[in-house]
Amino acid sequence: MNDNKNKMTVYFHMDCLLHDTGTGLFDGPGSNLLTVWENHPESVERYSNMLSILKKGPIAPYLNWQSGRHASKNEILMFHAPEYIQAVANAERDGLKFFAPATKISRGTSDAAYASAGTTLSAVTSLLEKLNHIAYALIRPPGHHASRNQADGYCFFNNAALAASQALKFGLKRIAILDLDVHHGNGTQEGFYKQKEVLTISVHMAHGPWGVSHPQTGKTDEIGAGEGEGYNMNIPLPLGTGDHGYSTAFDQLVIPALTSYCPELIIVPLGLDANQFDPNGRQTLSMEGFRTLGKKIRNISRKISDDRLLIVQEGGYSVGYTAFCLHAFMEGILETGALLEDPCAYLPENSKCAQQTINEAKSFFEPYWQNYKALSQKEFHQLIKNYVFSGNRFY
Repeated sequence: MNDNKNKMTVYFHMDCLLHDTGTGLFDGPGSNLLTVWENHPESVERYSNMLSILKKGPIAPYLNWQSGRHASKNEILMFHAPEYIQAVANAERDGLKFFAPATKISRGTSDAAYASAGTTLSAVTSLLEKLNHIAYALIRPPGHHASRNQADGYCFFNNAALAASQALKFGLKRIAILDLDVHHGNGTQEGFYKQKEVLTISVHMAHGPWGVSHPQTGKTDEIGAGEGEGYNMNIPLPLGTGDHGYSTAFDQLVIPALTSYCPELIIVPLGLDANQFDPNGRQTLSMEGFRTLGKKIRNISRKISDDRLLIVQEGGYSVGYTAFCLHAFMEGILETGALLEDPCAYLPENSKCAQQTINEAKSFFEPYWQNYKALSQKEFHQLIKNYVFSGNRFY
């Protein structure tokens, strides 16, 4: 195992560049009324800049790099339905331009999607086999909107959900998925809605459903069902929420929930589109805000999951500023302090705008946190017994 806990391994695959989303009117078809069409927001350029800043920025000495791989079809079947996998292949073969609303498909999309999934699986496997403490899958297309049989929101295969499925298959019993994308992680929510083995938390702007591919509301009352009741936690923050509101939501909601649940692995679908210059979000996080969230996540990971942390890239569509926010988030994760100054002007935040939502969510979810804690205590000794007698050891 890599014993240097102040370094992170970045997994990437250049086939992620093969997904060509082209141009149009924002994320839809173009218009003949316009002289110039714009790049689709989920573009090669945004990925290239994220890759560039991690290699060229002052965070570079703290990173190790590892090439990813393509997932197999059987691995994709851990989360997705076989008929859906075939539908993706058929759509690319038949030359469709849109596989779901705003979700473009082209020659090369399948290669990119399989590379994204496989690279994420390589990253989580390195954690499960104790080769790394922290791993980051720098991939595209993103995945958190994709459900078992539905593409949505630029997503084809749900990379974070596949990682959680792999961890469950490996034998882990308690996994937390903490989604920071500005949009609700609806595909991940749906996939684990009836399971207590995966706690899904989504911190997003309050945007509601957006059609047949995204019927989930993202509201606090979507709490899971059956054995999974109470194990889905939505935190829909009001538009305009920034550094203070997100930090407060973490302190009063996210950290207490994670502490009570005590997962063996934390997976962070890292959307950076809550930044204040993102064309796809209406929040006001700055670099300092992302740096703070990184610090909080690293601190809670060290306390409750033995520092076992997987970060999976999701959204973030400001071609330049997204990369700087990524750098700041990794500064927080690696506890380096601020290495880069914010190059853009700061937009002021109404620091009180999120508090009512946070208070309401806290009163709603606190009873479930007690159930997490009771269940953890009940299962703890058996988990330890099973772990030790299976030939494992703590590190």
